[in-house]
Amino acid sequence: MDLKKTEITVPGVIIGKVFGHLDENVRKIEKAFNVSIINRGDYINISGAEKNLEKATEVFKKLIALTTKGEEITGASVDYLIAASDEADFSDIEKMSEDLIAMTISGKPVKPKTLGQKKYIDLIRKNTIVFGVGPAGTGKTYLAMAVAIAAFKSAKVERIILTRPAIEAGEKLGFLPGDLQQKVDPYLRPLYDALHEIMGAESFQKNFEKGAIEVAPLAYMRGRTLNNAFIVLDEAQNTTPEQMKMFLTRIGWGSKAIITGDLTQIDLPAGKACGLTEAIKIVEGIEDIGVAHLTNKDVVRHPLVAKIVAAYEKNENKKPKKDYSDKRRDFKGERNYRPRWKR
Repeated sequence: MDLKKTEITVPGVIIGKVFGHLDENVRKIEKAFNVSIINRGDYINISGAEKNLEKATEVFKKLIALTTKGEEITGASVDYLIAASDEADFSDIEKMSEDLIAMTISGKPVKPKTLGQKKYIDLIRKNTIVFGVGPAGTGKTYLAMAVAIAAFKSAKVERIILTRPAIEAGEKLGFLPGDLQQKVDPYLRPLYDALHEIMGAESFQKNFEKGAIEVAPLAYMRGRTLNNAFIVLDEAQNTTPEQMKMFLTRIGWGSKAIITGDLTQIDLPAGKACGLTEAIKIVEGIEDIGVAHLTNKDVVRHPLVAKIVAAYEKNENKKPKKDYSDKRRDFKGERNYRPRWKR
């Protein structure tokens, strides 16, 4: 196999950040693309098979561009650049650093970290209703909350309404003490966490007491018309079709709604249809409604989370799909059928 070589200029002031601690980033790229990378002062020489060389070169150029713009380069961001190198819109990755959604109370910028997240944010800005569907760790809820808080602070909406179905995740929690708010708070805790991180506990409490921020279980939405509000429905995979229809018909003038869910973590009782799955099939294609499908490539938690999600997806695909239709037909057509205990 003929090996090709290329040379890239890396400014000395950022070379340490680009290479990573003990050249960790370099080793990741070498392993992923089977190339050799040698540092020559302000230059690096990359050699390898032509196709792999092109991908490794593009990843390094993106690392240099992002570092030059002041972006923090972590192991996770390098892993994502490597994974996304096959994407058709890989060249748009630099634009993500320019898309500031909000600032956390500690001064940390909230930006999309993957191409999937960037498309998700663009859909939210463009449409009145957006479905964000994807596995755990893809930032579905957090980014929706960030956009909601930014819209509230800029007076584009008068209030934020956050809701999720109060359903137990495969456990029976039994009786919960306290008043109604204390009973539902455990189910809504992830929403509170995001609010506190972006808005701050004091600001949240102030707006919560004024009614400008409302956090409530989905059942509380029935019979209401929600005007001039930014509404986030979280854990929508645990809604029934009736609940989802009820929620979607609450949207009033000047409002925007984001529905997030993970179709691999449905906690509905056996036999209950998923409202999120049905809603996407029914409304997809309607103008002013967007659907964002995030994948394990968009996971921004610990790198192991993406691997776990991928492993579970692979395992699910291996399972044979059960079909009981023939058995039911045989049962109905057998006139002389007798239960086994009577034979």
